[in-house]
Parts: sequence; structure tokens; C-alpha cells
Amino acid sequence: MDETGRVARVAVVIRTKDRPELLRRAFRSIVGQTFGEWEAVVVNDGGDAAAVDALIAAQPEGVRERFRAVHAETSRGRWVSANAGVLATTAPLLVLHDDDDSWHPEFLERAAAYLDAHPERQGVVSRIQIVWEKLVEGRLRTVRKEIFEEGLPVPTLSDELLYNRFVPIGFLYRRALHEELGLYDESLPVVGDWAFYLKVLARGSLEYLGETPYAYWHQRERSEGAESNSVIGASGDHAKYDALIRERALREYVEEHGLGLVLYLTKYIDQRLEETEFRVRHEVRKFNPVERVYQKLRTMREQRRG
Repeated sequence: MDETGRVARVAVVIRTKDRPELLRRAFRSIVGQTFGEWEAVVVNDGGDAAAVDALIAAQPEGVRERFRAVHAETSRGRWVSANAGVLATTAPLLVLHDDDDSWHPEFLERAAAYLDAHPERQGVVSRIQIVWEKLVEGRLRTVRKEIFEEGLPVPTLSDELLYNRFVPIGFLYRRALHEELGLYDESLPVVGDWAFYLKVLARGSLEYLGETPYAYWHQRERSEGAESNSVIGASGDHAKYDALIRERALREYVEEHGLGLVLYLTKYIDQRLEETEFRVRHEVRKFNPVERVYQKLRTMREQRRG
């Protein structure tokens, strides 16, 4: 519910810290939606509160009242901020709109309509377009665009086990999931979305919202500091916490089922990899002209010795 007493159907959670230009673009993305039954909370993770409040105050009358800010005096991290936004809202549908991402104007309308038509579904994923951009003379310029996971027919648990196949900007889901699965894991500085999506997909399947990308995941390849993306600027943390999540899940499995299957699969996979490597090297030697010359010389030496 916003300050006018209007009941919202979708809660938009925006995490930010000292990125006013990016946040302004995010506001345009939200305000420009053809779907109007939303509330938005901006969780300011220890950044300049005045700048956030000024951006909210600059929104048009009738829209301004739908935005609220939650200010943290010090930085508490991505997933503490996400949870703060979830808890500060009440709408039955939720989406995390990172301050540097954006939407097609019809994203909320189409995603909410899908969930209305499919009450059995826990959420819906939009195809996601990666928008590569760079900072030129203080302004962001688009360099190229591509579809993220274009060849994936549907979001599945088996695919998600390898790595995260969708990102928050493209996922509208039911608040009830948090009641069943808990909030985002605040102990994770990164990959908290992936950890949550593994639980979501383990509970039930998801579908794409058609083939059109209604969600835009903006990335800046060489940016550092406040303008960087966590997937690029904190790539080391992503690798570390990916490994820790897998280790935790493995320990939970072993505690319940023992080491037998794990030991067997470890050796089995290692043997299959060795066999594959051997076959590849054999094929390379067979078709490598230099290797064929060496092989012919070796054959000639053996014949002379004979």
C-alpha cells in the first residue's frame, strides 16, 4: 500500500548506493510501466540519503507517493538490503529492480497477467537482454546488446545447478515464496539470488514470458568502483561463494546419505574426463600434419633397426 492508501499488486525493491544517475534511469523504467498497480521502496545501502530523497521528490505528482526510501547509515550488503525492501512492502508480487537495470514498458503488465492466468506458478522469468555500455564523457553509451541464455528453452533446476540462468530484473514472483523458503541469505555478499533461485526451482518449475526480452541487464565491462557490476567488479567473490554454496549443499547431502554415492561419482566423472582427454589427443595427433611427419620418421627408424 502506498501513502495514498492505494493497494499495490507488485512491490518493486530497488537497492542503491551513491549511483544517482543510474537510479534516475531505474526510476524512469518503473514510472514508464504500462502497469500502474505498483509500490516501490528504495533501499539506500549507506549512500547519500539526500540524493535519493531528491530523486523521489522530483517524480511527478501521483507517482511520487508510490516511492519510499529506507536509509541505512552504513553499508550492510546486497542481500540485507534486498530483505529490508521485501519486509518494507506488502504487495503479493515482488521483483528486485537493481538501480542500474531497466525494463521494457510492458514487463510488469505482462508478467502480472501471466501469474494471474497461472495461479499454480510461483513466478515467471522474462527473457533477458544484456545491454553492454560504457561511460563516455560522463554519460553511459550502449556498445552492443545480446540475449542472455538465448538457447535455454525453459528455466530448469538442472540448468540452474551449473550457474545462475536469470537475474533479478527479469523475475517477478509471489511473496509467498519467502514465507515458504525464507528470505535471501544475508551471509552471502554475492550470489544470494542464485542461492534463492535454487530453492525456488527445487520447489517447482518456471517458464519464460515468451521469447521477447522485457528485462534489460545493463553491464559495464571496464567500469570500476560505484559504476561496476558485481558480476564483473566482484568476480572473485562470485567464484568463492559459488564454491561455498556447493560445499554446504554437499555436506548436507553427505550428512544425510553418507559418502558412498559421492565417492563413486567423483571417481566415475574423473575417469570419463581422462578417457575424453585421451580421445581428443588421439584425434589431434591423427590429423596433425606435423605429428604425422614425426610418426612416419619413427616408423622409418624402427624399420631400419629391424
